[in-house]
Amino acid sequence: MRFDLIDLRLFVHVAQAGSLTGGAQRAHMTLASASQRVRGMEDALGHPLLTRHAHGVRPTEAGRTLLHHARVVMQQMEQLRAELGAHGQGLHGRVHLLCNTSAMTEHLPVPLGRFLAQHPKLSIDLEEQPSGEIAEAVRDGRADLGIVSDAADLGGLEALPFRRDDLVLVVARSDAVARHRRIGFAELNAREWVGLVDGNPLQEHVAQQARRQGQRLAYRVRVRSFDAVCSLVEQGIGAGVVPLAAARRCARTMKIARVALTDRWARRQLLCVAKDAAALSPHARGLLAHLCDAPAATAPPR
Repeated sequence: MRFDLIDLRLFVHVAQAGSLTGGAQRAHMTLASASQRVRGMEDALGHPLLTRHAHGVRPTEAGRTLLHHARVVMQQMEQLRAELGAHGQGLHGRVHLLCNTSAMTEHLPVPLGRFLAQHPKLSIDLEEQPSGEIAEAVRDGRADLGIVSDAADLGGLEALPFRRDDLVLVVARSDAVARHRRIGFAELNAREWVGLVDGNPLQEHVAQQARRQGQRLAYRVRVRSFDAVCSLVEQGIGAGVVPLAAARRCARTMKIARVALTDRWARRQLLCVAKDAAALSPHARGLLAHLCDAPAATAPPR
């Protein structure tokens, strides 16, 4: 049985993508070449590695065993590259980092940019996903690091504090609620809302809390970014719930007011998570240390 590194890397990509086509694209191969390599691995093993279904493929039991060892080999190769990179100029490191919406848009760009500037040979594969899916991916070895809300299931993971990420109500400054410093979400039952698009993890979190209180959010419009939410709020279209960092930033240029939510679910902490920090590549360990030690960017007062 002879599997080379290209085979193993391809199989990891196929499993992550859930399809041969997606795996081939991630591996920068043609579909025909990727299919031939997977068939070659199955022929060498004498057992199928993938089962086909209507929406793609999934690993068989033998495939899951191969996937586990392929990830271990890939991790070891990344660690080898990083350690040898300290002795030469030709080798590059790569870290796979997943983060939730708030981390991606509000908290990560500045510290990540500083780290990349300090490490010109390093590349980051950065993806935005819901916190629960991030935790699962890091647990399964599909990502090196993740940044998640503390509401996620952190079983089997090491977690370090990254940033506070409280959620706040934003309303137009002319709104009567703007006179409040704090308010409970249950008091907003009759409001109309500007929300994030269907499927956005943060908006789903807010909607879930509303349902638990017997509320159903009445959306006037749903948009793709915190800036768009705040812009429409400024125009009196409805109220919104966004991270405090986004509200502070937008309030510098928009006529909006932020009101603290008294609900416990609105008090959030973002965490950096890893399956085993000691087993990370030097690049990934360095990034983890940098993100958890870097001071938060401060916003000017309103």
